[in-house]
Amino acid sequence: MPYPPIEPYFTGRLKVSDVHDLYYEISGNKDGSPVIFLHGGPGGGTDKSDRSYFNPEKYKIILLDQRGSGKSTPSACLEDNTTWDLVKDIEKLREELKIEKWHVFGGSWGSTLSLVYAQSHPERVKSLVLRGIFTLRQSELRFFYQEGASHIFPEAWDEYLAPIPEEERHDMILAYHAQLNSVDEETRLTAARAWSKWEMATCKLYVDPETVARAGNDDFANAFARIENHYFINSGFMKDGQILEKQAIDKIRHIPTIVVQGRYDVVCPATTAYALKKAFPEIELHIVPDAGHSSREPGIAKLLTEATDKFADL
Repeated sequence: MPYPPIEPYFTGRLKVSDVHDLYYEISGNKDGSPVIFLHGGPGGGTDKSDRSYFNPEKYKIILLDQRGSGKSTPSACLEDNTTWDLVKDIEKLREELKIEKWHVFGGSWGSTLSLVYAQSHPERVKSLVLRGIFTLRQSELRFFYQEGASHIFPEAWDEYLAPIPEEERHDMILAYHAQLNSVDEETRLTAARAWSKWEMATCKLYVDPETVARAGNDDFANAFARIENHYFINSGFMKDGQILEKQAIDKIRHIPTIVVQGRYDVVCPATTAYALKKAFPEIELHIVPDAGHSSREPGIAKLLTEATDKFADL
């Protein structure tokens, strides 16, 4: 199971553009094997519990809040905020910390960013540990935000529909885009809370009231909803299916990779992890029979920790 909570021994800021200033922290062993933790969303930010997937005696654990997320500033900012900006930021942090190669760990959107980063800089990646695979194809977005997960969580779906006028519901991502970028703050925040609550209500096999309550935190909801929606309306700034293309996978085939996927994940359903396995058969894929999407579900957390233990001495 995950390791006990620890505190960072260093926290820093990384100025990555005229607009964005990123928060990062380092915990664990100063001389350990470096690992970068890439959070989900996009817009989710890191949490202190994210340090616990790594043996603190073996790993130098680096957590980074991506542009507009967590403690990075300005919060919820969409300017100069694309997948490719984030890839550059990860490289800038690696150079700042004078790291030659590091392990890369990410779930959900963090798995997207981990794969894109590895495909862009394969020579910098020692291993990949991924969870809840998301490749941002239109089929994946449609399932969660338009029709699919709605059939499994109809009561939560009703609340997600509520802020959107009936005539706009044929394209929920687009309809939310208008409200999340409204000049009226109350419109923006109402939409942000509803968008965030939909994901918080569906991300575990057993709905967790504490997780759902996070959507009521305006700072979290505003960054999470605005940044997610901005990336999704722009298809992740990639062409559909780009991550799974043979030429992209060929660049990373040599990287030891473990994938942990919840069988009942409705946010990032198992079909995408399976598509990755078919394109990239070298990966070790674990499907957890009694889990949804969240990395904090017991079966998922256990396998993620076992994966990082396995790679600790690479």
